[in-house]
Amino acid sequence: MSEKKTLITGATGFIGAYLLHYLVQKGEKNIRALKRPGSPMDLVEGIKNQVEWVNGDILDLPSLEGAMEGTGRVYHCAAIVSFNHADISKMIKTNQEGTANVVNLALESSIEKLLHVSSIAAIGRKKNEKKVNEKTKWQSDKWNSPYAVSKHLAEMEVWRGIAEGLSAVIVNPANVLGSGFWQGRTSTGQLFYKIWKGMPFYPRGSTGFVDVRDVARFMAELMESDIINERFIISGENLPFRTILNEIADSLNVKKPHIEVTPFIRETAWRAAWVFSKITGKTPFITKQTARASARTFFYENKKSLEAFPFGYTPIRQTIAETAKQFLESKENGFQPAMLPF
Repeated sequence: MSEKKTLITGATGFIGAYLLHYLVQKGEKNIRALKRPGSPMDLVEGIKNQVEWVNGDILDLPSLEGAMEGTGRVYHCAAIVSFNHADISKMIKTNQEGTANVVNLALESSIEKLLHVSSIAAIGRKKNEKKVNEKTKWQSDKWNSPYAVSKHLAEMEVWRGIAEGLSAVIVNPANVLGSGFWQGRTSTGQLFYKIWKGMPFYPRGSTGFVDVRDVARFMAELMESDIINERFIISGENLPFRTILNEIADSLNVKKPHIEVTPFIRETAWRAAWVFSKITGKTPFITKQTARASARTFFYENKKSLEAFPFGYTPIRQTIAETAKQFLESKENGFQPAMLPF
């Protein structure tokens, strides 16, 4: 194991927090975590004293440079995840420019390895080609959300770094499921809350899903491996959205969504959500991009991830059951954030 520090950006976020828990549980001692001064520590409360914390931002070069000093490995998890039109400029700036800063400093510092957390949203998808793998090329398309564009641009910065001599790998998680924040944040925890409150509609589409703990485990294994200059889709199962929503409803013992989202309902819903957000100032739960994406079907291949090293995925039904159990427990204490155990 390297004597140098292991740096995690975005360590208080959903994936970053699970990665941090997993590395600490594995016994890693030399971990440094970058966070913003006001970042909530709820997901890392139990292990925060076992990590060196650095206040900073990936857009603030001096603070990022200080965080990367003496670093051997970097897990770049920091990003803005939003489908709100108002966040487009901030999201692209953070996700692209922030990643460029990480890559440039990694090159200057001659770090051993960078692992960049991307998304399946950053992989090209063609309307008539339902199967997607790591070789699928990016397609500029009106269906791409601003989030997808921002993550694609961020990936391009990593590939540019690789061309300049950086040892790096990229992971593209599917839709990540697991406990975390239940309210007010962009995470699957919010989905459990919405279904518990009552969500009658289900979309037609299908996509890939993965347990957040599998994402953390794969990232740690990939960092330890000799693999460089590759990308990996991390997806446990391809399932219809209706199946996922029904499983969540059953696990929460509430009514299943029972009205199929037709094109008319879909187009009306995102417009109504937009108007409601303007009136209330709250982030819309559904947007034009998320509404239309939920009607599409793509199957994400995980063969490459399964062949990289010994690795297996958690059944999504198990993930949902464990998350629902924690949600119901959290309901009794004001919906306090929760973490699934490894």
